[in-house]
Amino acid sequence: MLEKGVKDVRDTELQPPLSGPLQSSNSPACEGTLSRDEMERRRMEAAEDLLHGLSHSHVVAKFGVSRTTASRWHRALTAKGLESLRKAKPPGRPSRLTPEQKAQIADLYGQGTLALGFSENSWTAALLARVIEDRFSVRYSLDHVGRLLAKLEPTRN
Repeated sequence: MLEKGVKDVRDTELQPPLSGPLQSSNSPACEGTLSRDEMERRRMEAAEDLLHGLSHSHVVAKFGVSRTTASRWHRALTAKGLESLRKAKPPGRPSRLTPEQKAQIADLYGQGTLALGFSENSWTAALLARVIEDRFSVRYSLDHVGRLLAKLEPTRN
């Protein structure tokens, strides 16, 4: 099974990291912001290393993951094969906003509240919730909009 597994890993269409190894200081892995595709690529690279007989410690050091994660990947790989490490359908309810609408919200956030005609130049969860409901007819709880604000904050200059 291991020989076939190494070939399967090599045959997958993995894209090389954008710049240097995943554990470099400017990589998203260090910032905790890997996309689902990047996480899958990292698991596939780790699987190749594990299939070549490298230790869990090597995987931990190379990919910046915990020993528990390296062990879980190895267990899944040996028990269920390479497919068990591929990304799955995201859990949870699908978003009520389209990706285009989310991009529009990020643009609106970047413009600031004054550009939208509000008197204060400060975003609050209540204000963003109101803008989302007015523009897209989607009502979110203030807790959820607060999480959206937290995601948008790094985009603000």
